[in-house]
Amino acid sequence: MTPIIDHIGLNVSDFDRAKTFFSAALQPLGIRVVKEYPNAAGFGRDSPDFWIAAGEPKTTPVHFAFKADTRADVDAFYSAAIAAGGKDNGPPGIRPHYHPNYYGAFVFDPDGHNIEAVCHCPE
Repeated sequence: MTPIIDHIGLNVSDFDRAKTFFSAALQPLGIRVVKEYPNAAGFGRDSPDFWIAAGEPKTTPVHFAFKADTRADVDAFYSAAIAAGGKDNGPPGIRPHYHPNYYGAFVFDPDGHNIEAVCHCPE
């Protein structure tokens, strides 16, 4: 299946703080910085699919959900994100109102964006 989005970009108020946060939070999902420029970093597994850049953040927070291979990866994302300064917005767990195997965790990043890791696989 071909993804419908090539990449997503997000302006952040403090580039170094955001890079540290996302590096730690996304590491359990196998996502890392794969390309970098001054004041911009592209995260991905193989190619830069998610970008952050120094700039004026949008006033309305956005929501990003990153795919996790296992529920343990969702748990690890949540722990790493909280340890890196994220704020709880829903601990790891089943969200049956989405579907019976929707296992997700939600944190607010340093700019208030709702960052999620989700696994759709049964336990």
